[in-house]
Amino acid sequence: MLNRSRIAAAGVAALFALAGCASSGTSGGHVTGSPAHDPAGAAFPVTVHAANGAVPIAQRPTSIVSLSPTGTEMLFAIGAGSQVKAVDADSDYPANSPHTKLNAFQLNVEALVAYHPDLVVASNLTPAQLKQLGELHITVLYQPAATDLDQTYAELTQLGAATGHASGAAAVVASMKRQIAAIVSSTPKQHATYYYELDQTYYSETSATFLGQLLRMFGLSSIADSATGAAAAGGYPQLSAEFILKANPTYVFLADTRCCKQSAATVAKRPGWATMTAVRDGRIVTLDDDIASRWGPRVVELLRTVSQAIKQHQTTR
Repeated sequence: MLNRSRIAAAGVAALFALAGCASSGTSGGHVTGSPAHDPAGAAFPVTVHAANGAVPIAQRPTSIVSLSPTGTEMLFAIGAGSQVKAVDADSDYPANSPHTKLNAFQLNVEALVAYHPDLVVASNLTPAQLKQLGELHITVLYQPAATDLDQTYAELTQLGAATGHASGAAAVVASMKRQIAAIVSSTPKQHATYYYELDQTYYSETSATFLGQLLRMFGLSSIADSATGAAAAGGYPQLSAEFILKANPTYVFLADTRCCKQSAATVAKRPGWATMTAVRDGRIVTLDDDIASRWGPRVVELLRTVSQAIKQHQTTR
């Protein structure tokens, strides 16, 4: 998933490549050891099998540091919020998170250690950083960007076991599955194409990505699927205006409304775009940048927004 605040520093293509490599690890994960029960009475020790291998956790963590915005959302959703003592600068939800200046992309290990973490949740650390934290005997649960919903559910389950909130995590997973099924079943099935805009320089995503799989649940397919070099870009190619106009998508999804101030009005003013089917028929869907760039419980909100847009078009057509 895209973290726009790092585009200038890392470059979009490099960032997507990093995310793609990180996500190629363990997508499932499981737990061994004593069964956990919520919350303070959870049975420890447990061993959680995450993307960084077997992570032994001796006792219920009471000083968690989250270096992952999605991880932060998951921790609070499952009921572990009171155990979280610090979150990174990009963790802006929920609002009552203990925000800090910690930066997972330029990690200050000394600043991290000052919080005396007994568990660090991360999604973008390098192998060298993971090794460094290991040498300092800091327990890290590494959870890279999910490649599908099953991995999202697995990461929630891992966090539940690691924090003593197994049943809280199970409840969140069950609720997500129930809501997603209801949203998809109540939405008219589409047989249409879309252009998904990550930023105003036309970076997009294919149907094979996490986002693409979500939209495919509604019968939608990405125009980026046929873009040259899409696979080499990890499913996140940079398109051209000419390519987009020629593809003439039925829908346009804007995931750059906050970072890049894009809207239906700005899109319509682009040279030649007023004739595009999506623009002409009012099928431009604006999304919340943060919700659209994370893979946690608020995926439900993203799908609900898309569903409502589809239904709105069906009723006004």
